[in-house]
Amino acid sequence: MSAAHAAGVVGASAVQVIAVAAGGLVLLGFMRKVRARLEGRVGAPILQSLRDVRKLFRKERIRPDVATWIFPAAPVVLVATVAVAAVMTPLITTQPAMSGGSDLFVVVYLLLAGSTLLALAGMDAGTAFGGMGSSRAVMIGALAEPALLVTILALSVTTHSSNFPAIVRATLANPGLIASPARLFAVAALLIVIVAESGRLPVDNPSTHLELTMIHEAMILEYAGPDLAMVTLGEAMRLALLLGIFVNLVLPWGVATSTTALGLVVGLGALVAKIAVLGGALAFFEVFMAKLRLFRLPELMAGAFVMALLGVVSGLVVK
Repeated sequence: MSAAHAAGVVGASAVQVIAVAAGGLVLLGFMRKVRARLEGRVGAPILQSLRDVRKLFRKERIRPDVATWIFPAAPVVLVATVAVAAVMTPLITTQPAMSGGSDLFVVVYLLLAGSTLLALAGMDAGTAFGGMGSSRAVMIGALAEPALLVTILALSVTTHSSNFPAIVRATLANPGLIASPARLFAVAALLIVIVAESGRLPVDNPSTHLELTMIHEAMILEYAGPDLAMVTLGEAMRLALLLGIFVNLVLPWGVATSTTALGLVVGLGALVAKIAVLGGALAFFEVFMAKLRLFRLPELMAGAFVMALLGVVSGLVVK
């Protein structure tokens, strides 16, 4: 690897992390703005999430007396794991850093590691709401994980590899893979899993604090100041990264196949446009969608698992 190419790879990965961090917060503001407009309200500015995080970093850090090291470590691990996953993922280029180890299983379990530690932190605070939210989050994760694993397997069948950059490159070289039954079933299942993992409707309502319905918000009620800022940043980064993974699996066009400056600019612009369209569509449907009851969530996750399984079967049968 030449020095110029190595510098391009490092620069591309840095751009991806910055885009996921800043873009995730902007994406949250954009989705809230779309929902507010559809509900007949003006809504907060799109950049309000950035301002809120900046304000939280300036506040005093307050932690429960009974909390152990897990409570302060969870926000840091959440942000760190998403940042590492963003470095490895082909968001704007098919040649990110550590592309050889950019396996879909690795990326997914990096994201799950942060979510798991955050659930432990919810219980570590020693409050009733924290334990309730953590138990619900772990239940949803346990239901979503089998569907996610089979989804990755379905995506791997069509390209004979679970390496994420290899899947994107194969799709760019053979666009017909996008319309294959295996890919269609897999991306449909993946969208359901993303909605569940990011705590969006109909699985969870991120804008509510009702005791009987909240899941994610219950886990982080005890966080304040810089810790809460890190949690907010990590969750926004994870949402942006998950949507970026989805759009590059469905429509990989625009992803640069090199690390040139022009290719990275085009790749970044394409990524922003695709995520904005998908985020706006999710916000649009959330306005007309009610939250599912907790005991109905297994049915939704079972549907995702069946679609992923159909993707695997069709990928093995249809050649």
